This record gives sequence, C-alpha cells and structure tokens, in this order.
Amino acid sequence: MSIISKDIKKAVAILNNEELVAIPTETVYGLAGNIFSEKAIQSIFTTKKRPFFNPLIVHIPNLEYLENVVSYIPEKAKTLAQHFWPGSMTLVLPKRDSIPDVITAGKDTVAVRIPNHPVTLELLNQLDFPLAAPSANPFNSISPTKPDHVEQYFKNDIKMILDGGACRNGIESTIIGFENDEPIIYRLGALAIEDIETVVGKVVLKNKKEQNPDAPGMLKKHYSPNTLTVLTQDIKSEIKNHPNKKIGVLSFYNSFKNDDITKEIILSTNKDLKEATSKLYNALHELDQLDLDIIITEKLPDIGLGKSINDRLSRASS
Repeated sequence: MSIISKDIKKAVAILNNEELVAIPTETVYGLAGNIFSEKAIQSIFTTKKRPFFNPLIVHIPNLEYLENVVSYIPEKAKTLAQHFWPGSMTLVLPKRDSIPDVITAGKDTVAVRIPNHPVTLELLNQLDFPLAAPSANPFNSISPTKPDHVEQYFKNDIKMILDGGACRNGIESTIIGFENDEPIIYRLGALAIEDIETVVGKVVLKNKKEQNPDAPGMLKKHYSPNTLTVLTQDIKSEIKNHPNKKIGVLSFYNSFKNDDITKEIILSTNKDLKEATSKLYNALHELDQLDLDIIITEKLPDIGLGKSINDRLSRASS
C-alpha cells in the first residue's frame, strides 16, 4: 500500500504526533519533523543514518517568523531574504537559545529557509512549529525529486509522503553563511552565485569541510548512486576505458551514439542549465536502477547553475 498522499490534514496530525512526513519543496523532498521534538529529530537522524555532526535546515512559513529562530540578521542577509524568499536559498545565522543544539550540531548558528512550494507553505502555516527537513534519502544517497524516489527509500520507515509532484528546481538550496557580516557560500545549489552577486556584490565560496561542517552538503562524498560513477570532460575517451562493461551515460546536450552505451540520458538538448538542473537527480535515479557497471557523467560549463551541477556530480563520483 502506497504511503503517498495529498492530505495536508493527515500530515499535520502525523507531525503533531512527533512523527515524520516527507514533504515536497521546489528543490528536493525533505524528511520533516518538529524541530522542538527530541523524538522527531532523533528519528530524522536514525532514519537517514545521518551523522549528528551534520546540521539540519529549519523550514519556516514566512519572513516574519525568522526572528523566532535567529538572534541576529546582518543587513545583507535581510536583503537576500527579501529578494529570494520564498525560494532555494538557506541562510546560516546566529540561533536563538530556544533552537535545540541537535538541530545545529552544537553550533551557535542555525540554517533556515522559506521553501517555495504551495503545499509545504500551506502545511507550515497549519503547524505551531517549524520543520527540520533534510533531503528524504539515506545519508550520501541520491536526493529525491519525486514521491516515488522517497517511497523506494523509506516505505517501511515513515507513515506518509506528502505528494507535491516533481520538484521544480531539482537540486538542494544554495546555503549562505556570514563572516563579519559578509556572505559566504557554504553550498552551491539551485540559486546561482551570479544571481546572488547581482543583489549583494561579490561573494566568497567556501563549500568543502569534512570536520564539523558549517552547513549540510559540505562533505566530499555526497549525493551518490550505488553504481560506480565517474565525472569527465571527455565522454568518448572515458567509454574506451571500460571495455565490455554495461555503461550508462549522463550528458549535458550531446548524444554520443555509441554501441558500448547501455543507456544514455541527455539533461538538456537546448543547453539549458536550469532544465539540466531540474532533471539531474531523476536521471541519476533512473541510471542507478539499471544494474549498470558504471555511470559516466559529463562535466558541464562551469558557469551559473553549471557550477552547482558539477559540484553534485563531483561529490557523487568521489
């Protein structure tokens, strides 16, 4: 029996009972629980097999609610929030004492965002608490962008997946922290650096940290298929390195028309980086289901959302 449902009232009841619901956002599906429930938050970590040193993102219903979660908001953070929320941007800001340390991995900052999805915004407005909601997948696995992806992972572990359709943007939010009130990119994501810089000027990228990461998504290995995955700038040469193998290819816009390829997926024949981003995880899920020996992925142009896609593919192939 499917646990996928569009019933928001049912989701509210489960969350009020300190249990978990997978929720849709414009980025990926999240595994959501009440941030003030120790039981719910422990369940998030155990269900995902996520290490406790990796902080969670808090999802809030509106900008006014932010002051209930954080104790200080730099001017550039206010500007970014006004410009990009609701949307695919997470801000890391000093937390209020009321935010449990388990949410923040013991840090004095908390990651927070307003998702841009009508179903989850309606859900948040019916709750008396914010939701912690990391991606609804086992730690290090491919993030889910459809209800079916979540069901494959967790059908025996959670009671409900709130169906909001396919995620429009298709990769996680961009995470921005602040050092001396200046914005720092901790995770590349569905909001391009170039778009951020048009609003607040030049930003620094600091998106790798194995020990005590400042935000989710900073670990070297992440977003990974079970199938061996490689990232290359030269698909044809890479195919020759794997004779007599069942090969899957994930390319940007070209078809490589090679008899040695078992399955090929093209992200955007129109060379549209936004379209490619929205299809990325679904393509990796599809290839990972085919019992291939290897998935060969193509590095995209390192501009705009191409940087974010390359970041995901690099971590997937680590």
